[in-house]
Amino acid sequence: MFAAMFPSRTLTLYLARLFITRILGVLILLVLVLQMLDLLSESGNILAVPGNGQAEILYYVSLRIPQLIARFLPYSVLLATLFTFWPLNQNSEVIAMRAAGLSAHQVLAPMLLTASLVSMASFVFNETVVANSTGTLKQWSSLKYAPIPKDTGIKANVYLRDGTDILTASTVTGSGDTIVMQGVSWYRRDAGGMVTEQVRADRATYANPGWRLENARRFDVRTTVQEPAGNPVIAAGITPIQVTIGKVDADGQNIFELHRSIQALKAAGRRTSELEGKWWHKFSGPLSVLLMPLLGSVAAFGLARSGKLLVRAIAGMALGFAYFVVDNAALAMGNFGGYPALIAAWAPFLLFYLVGETVLVRTEE
Repeated sequence: MFAAMFPSRTLTLYLARLFITRILGVLILLVLVLQMLDLLSESGNILAVPGNGQAEILYYVSLRIPQLIARFLPYSVLLATLFTFWPLNQNSEVIAMRAAGLSAHQVLAPMLLTASLVSMASFVFNETVVANSTGTLKQWSSLKYAPIPKDTGIKANVYLRDGTDILTASTVTGSGDTIVMQGVSWYRRDAGGMVTEQVRADRATYANPGWRLENARRFDVRTTVQEPAGNPVIAAGITPIQVTIGKVDADGQNIFELHRSIQALKAAGRRTSELEGKWWHKFSGPLSVLLMPLLGSVAAFGLARSGKLLVRAIAGMALGFAYFVVDNAALAMGNFGGYPALIAAWAPFLLFYLVGETVLVRTEE
C-alpha cells in the first residue's frame, strides 16, 4: 500500500534527485551571499579587538554558517520546490505524469519523502551543531569578540533581583559555591524603585550567604560621590542556583538541556511559557521543511500555456512566506502568554498543512 503512493521507481528517483540538487544549490547560494553580507557588518567589530585577525574571522564564520543553514533551509526548500515544478510544468512533464494515471499526491510524493528526510536531518543538525554554535556565538558577541574565558558553563549578561535591589554581571563562570562573577554591578533601590546607591566591582564570589565584592567602588546617587568600598557582602537573598538558572538561552541549548532548565525554573517558581514555546518549536520548526513542497505545489499543476504559470508560482511563494509570518507571530503571542506554548508552536503548522492539502485537492479535482 505504501509503494502505491509513489510513481515508478525510476520516476521517484528522478523527481527526488531534481528536488535535492535544487535544495542544495539554493541553500549554498543563500548561505554564501548572506555570510558575505554578515561579514561586512561584523568583521570590523571582530578586528577592532587587539590580537584578533584572520583566525578569529574564520572562527566567526564557522559559528555563523550553521545558524544561517538552520534559518534559511525552509526558505531554500520552498524556492527549490518552485524551481523544480516550474520547468516540469513548462515542459509538460507534469501533464505526461497525470496522463499516465498519476494523481497529484503521487506526483508530489517523491518530494514529500525527500523533504521528510531533509526535515529529520535538519532536526539532528539543529540539536547537535546549531545549538552549540549559537550559544558560543552569543557569548562571544556579548564580550565584544574578546577572548572567551576557558571556564566551562560561562553565562553572559546575567540579571538578578534581590527584593527591590538588582545585581548584574557581564559574565558568570563555575557552578555551585565556586561561582565567580565578573563585571559586577549592584543597584540598591528604595521602595519606590529609585536607585539610591550603585556599587561596582571587577569580581564577586559566593560568601554563603551573599556575594563578596573585590575592590568595590561605591557611588552615592544623592551626593554624587564615588569612593572605595573595600570588599562588602551584598545580595544575601541570591543563591548560586538562582544565578545558574538566572538566564536561559533557549537557542543555545538542545532539547535535553532546555528541558532540564525549564524544570529548574519551574521548581524555583519562575515563568517558563516562553521557554516551553521554544522547546516545542524545536520540533515543529524543522517540520516546516515538510510543508514547503505542499505549499509550493500550486506551481506544478494547471496548463502552462494558459499563461498563469507565473501567477501560480507567485501564489506558491506567497503561501510559503505567509507560513513563516504566521509562525513567528504565533510564537511571539505564546511568549507573551496569549496562547499556550503547545498551540503557539504547532497551530501554524497544522493550519498551513490543511491549507496546502485543500489547494492540492482542489487542484486535483
